[in-house]
Amino acid sequence: MTDKALLLESSPHFRDQDSVPKIMYAVILSLLPAVLASIYFFRWRALLLYACCIFAGLATEALFLWIRKKPMNSLWDGSVVITGLLLAMTLPPSLSLDSAVIGAVVAVGLGKHVFGGLGYNIFNPALVGRAFLQTAFPVAMTTWTAPATLSVDAATFATPLGNLKFEAALTEGTLSPVIDLFWGNVGGSLGETSAIALLIGAAFLFYKKAIDWRIPTGIILSLTVFTGIFWLASPETYASPLFHLMAGGLIIGAFFMATDMVTSPITPKGTLIFALGIGLLVGLIRLFGGLPEGVMFSILFMNMFVPLLNRFTRPRILGERRKK
Repeated sequence: MTDKALLLESSPHFRDQDSVPKIMYAVILSLLPAVLASIYFFRWRALLLYACCIFAGLATEALFLWIRKKPMNSLWDGSVVITGLLLAMTLPPSLSLDSAVIGAVVAVGLGKHVFGGLGYNIFNPALVGRAFLQTAFPVAMTTWTAPATLSVDAATFATPLGNLKFEAALTEGTLSPVIDLFWGNVGGSLGETSAIALLIGAAFLFYKKAIDWRIPTGIILSLTVFTGIFWLASPETYASPLFHLMAGGLIIGAFFMATDMVTSPITPKGTLIFALGIGLLVGLIRLFGGLPEGVMFSILFMNMFVPLLNRFTRPRILGERRKK
């Protein structure tokens, strides 16, 4: 017999090389194409908003960690930088810098640390900050400026979804050309205008296997089917599914916000229900709601059901008895 000790350790027994900082910095890299595109289209205003959101978020993170007597490790893991970037990307270029700072403080403080910090938050922190700003400063959050590449009157400029919502009928000038939506030569929030830049970042996330493909696929599928039904029934009244996919915050929401590992389900069935629900809600709000855009509220609404989805869609363990 060999004289060897038997070493017992608790789970997990399977480990990989991924870590929180590694995943976070991969997401940051994936956002860079859209960040650079927004800086090209909106110039120095974009830079200032990014800087304010990121630094205000880092300061809030440090303050809450100090109050809670926690180590400062999360300052450097990239999670706060992602929150700042995503928050800035959901803001109109004309928003005042002090409002952006308030949004970042709310995103990190209320959206994250009130629930216990990273890994315990129920809602996407960036969207919490955005929802607060939408409620507190509704006029500022719906005042849009044209990109620097367009020579139009900024005072009368509207987003593609705004034109669609508030026009009585679809005419030749109502819908923005799909090619402009693809490249980003339209009005809107900083990070939602350029579809190609966002798709490049999404492709990188798929390459790094940093997101669950079921979530963006389910969102896109449900929104396409829902809006497609009404478009086929009345194309002179409703926009095509392609327009709904390219316009607004659908792409950034589907690939970068709904896929947040903390606030999305962990089971395959729960993930599919979560994604289909988001796409359906986006379609309902855009077609029949009072707001032109519904991505933010749809994701936050479905975030509430993630604990229930995880509980009721959990696969049965081999040998587990079915509860009566």
